[in-house]
Amino acid sequence: MSSVNTAVSAPTYDKVLVAWLSLAQLITWGGVFYAFSVLLQPLEQELGLTRAQTSLAFSLGLLAEGLLAYPVGRWIDRGHERVVMTGGSILLALGMGLHALVQSQAGFYGVWMLLGAALSATLYNPAFAVVTRRFPQDFRRAIITLTFLGGLASTIFIPLCDWLVRAYGWRWAVGVLGLAQLLVCAPIHWTVLRHAPRQPASRLAAAEAASAAPASLPEPLGPLLRHPAFLWIGLFVVLMMGVTTAIPAHMVSLLREAGLGSAWAVVIPASIGLVQVAGRMLLYFFERRFDVHLANRVIPCLIPLGLLGLIAGLHAGAHALVAGISVGLFVLLYGMGNGMMTIVKGTAMAQYVSRTHVAALNGALGLPSALARAAAPLLLGLWWSEAWGYALGLWALLAASVAAVIGLWMAQRRAILR
Repeated sequence: MSSVNTAVSAPTYDKVLVAWLSLAQLITWGGVFYAFSVLLQPLEQELGLTRAQTSLAFSLGLLAEGLLAYPVGRWIDRGHERVVMTGGSILLALGMGLHALVQSQAGFYGVWMLLGAALSATLYNPAFAVVTRRFPQDFRRAIITLTFLGGLASTIFIPLCDWLVRAYGWRWAVGVLGLAQLLVCAPIHWTVLRHAPRQPASRLAAAEAASAAPASLPEPLGPLLRHPAFLWIGLFVVLMMGVTTAIPAHMVSLLREAGLGSAWAVVIPASIGLVQVAGRMLLYFFERRFDVHLANRVIPCLIPLGLLGLIAGLHAGAHALVAGISVGLFVLLYGMGNGMMTIVKGTAMAQYVSRTHVAALNGALGLPSALARAAAPLLLGLWWSEAWGYALGLWALLAASVAAVIGLWMAQRRAILR
């Protein structure tokens, strides 16, 4: 019996590796993803673009990211995580450099497709896959830790990008953010991701076998892709990806439309980042005292509740107090929910379907996720009007978030792993 225990012992959790990966996530989320909302208006003014046209660039980037998610996941499953994530950081640096030089609408779109391809190798999905493979018994802890710094991305980088744009112009700001990828993120990934496991740890297969009856756990990837648990999780992930991607790209403009001044339109997105981190800290310290499956059911509900607060704030009109309270509820509920739901989305596949194939299964959702994420910011821009503002788009996001919550509940009912 002791020999079996030795054979299946899990790798030692590496706090230093996770901490460095977290720093790279902070810089990438903040300097590329969240920076877009700050660059939106100055870019429109200089290039003569409409809100829908600039939204399309962001959508094209997300589409490129999603299209490459599956091959990236397969490469990581095969142990190529060091090359994938380092190459992604270098490609981001190149893309940001080209972004700083862009002179046309076509060039703007091309740059964001390049950036999207690079993001597929550097954001949460590849990082989550890396720690799940390396620490199969501590992957949830590692993912929560990764998202601590990632959750501060908007808090740090939206004010930083706003200052850089005001002080030096948007082109210099983009160039500086690109240098951070080359000088910080690429060396981190090249240094800490050495000695990647080529095959899933033997403990992993033993844990899955113990978690479910052999007849209910298909080993090949194909049956897993057709299982109802995977399909319901896919609905949850795809819809929530669309909802939570649409909001950041329009956040600054949306808050200004609610009657908030320019300073508040920067402070509030930054404060959402702090609330996200607070939510993740609560989950980290208290999740062992609560049933994890109950937490997974409750956490996504905070997103539609937060959207209701934002909708109420936009409809408050001249009632400044009502608008302020409603937007405050949005910050609290949406920020808390989005912060904790990143962990739910990142761990649901490993908890309810399979740990061995987690990177490939999440990658299989790349195309539908990409379509949802690409469509959501664009649709929110297209649905905007002088008369109604963002109201129609927000109601659509609310409906999608409710459907996503139902999807996760159904996935739990049909889970393979328990």
